[in-house]
Amino acid sequence: MALNVLIAPDKFKGTLPATAVAKAIARGWHNVRPDDRLELLPMSDGGEGFGEVMGRLFGAERQTVKTVDAAHRPAIAQWWWEQKTATAVIESATTIGLASLPAGNFHPFELDTFGLGAVLQAAVNASARRCLLGIGGSATNDGGFGLARSLGWRFFNRNDEEIHQWTRLAALARLQPPATPARFGELLAAVDVQNPLLGPSGCTRVFGPQKGLRAGDFELAEQCLGRLAKEAEEQGGFKYADEPGAGAAGGLGFGLRCFVGAKLESGFKVFARHADLARRVQLTQLVLTGEGRVDEQTFMGKGTGSLATMCRDFGVPCIVFAGEISASAPALELFHQAYALTPAFTTREISLAEPAAWLEKAAEIAAKSRGA
Repeated sequence: MALNVLIAPDKFKGTLPATAVAKAIARGWHNVRPDDRLELLPMSDGGEGFGEVMGRLFGAERQTVKTVDAAHRPAIAQWWWEQKTATAVIESATTIGLASLPAGNFHPFELDTFGLGAVLQAAVNASARRCLLGIGGSATNDGGFGLARSLGWRFFNRNDEEIHQWTRLAALARLQPPATPARFGELLAAVDVQNPLLGPSGCTRVFGPQKGLRAGDFELAEQCLGRLAKEAEEQGGFKYADEPGAGAAGGLGFGLRCFVGAKLESGFKVFARHADLARRVQLTQLVLTGEGRVDEQTFMGKGTGSLATMCRDFGVPCIVFAGEISASAPALELFHQAYALTPAFTTREISLAEPAAWLEKAAEIAAKSRGA
């Protein structure tokens, strides 16, 4: 019997965007079950690929703007614009993303979110009434300090000297807002994690190491971000440090709340709402999803885990494909089946070099388990 199959994967970080993942899975599945009706719906939870995925949903056109990357090197950033509804879609990773920097060349103390301001300003200049901003995948840990400076905020120490580096924020004494703040009718930041700004589950200790922070760096980073949060609350009334998602993208979620007036929402929920995902899941008989690595974070608000939960709630089986799987067995029970390219099919090195080919093979195996 032919099935209605929804193929809704996220990216395989560093190797394949979500669109390419979906196509590879579809090829493999079709090779074995050519009569099944396949619907491809690439997904994003706010990280890399958010712009392309959401831009396609809105029918938006790709735009570019000159700016700088997280290391202040000249860069051309992409964003997406839908004229009819005056909607801008921005993916911060295209400007300040970790993947855009040479591995190991920069320490997070040298990086900030300054370059993202030019992209937001381009949307303001286009008279955007609504802006959707995906903030995952950043290289930064500055609490949105750089972004705030680029939009006209000024920060001063106890000697009334202006602070230009986020690692000097431990001496912060005064914040000065811009004379003409950037304004949106609606600015929604799509976050892929629910962590607060500070503490054991904050951005520095949880996500800092994957960006290059070492244990010896934690104290200074926490002091700087803690001082920023304290003065932002006392001087601006911005009590957002403990808000879920404030620690997303190295505290960019916090900075967007304080300095641009953004609202934070789960990136998966943003995608699901605009893709009408619940209806699509209920109309299908099988969902195929995937991401580069399925681990415990998959089930902490990430798109793949959230989609599996939705499938369970609607009684629709969900199969996941991943480059690697390290999640516990109880967590994996959300999935009807789980296929890891490594080590089941090939080595890690080969899977990273040829991910589409091995995804196609894994999808063929999964399809055979459903019968030809």
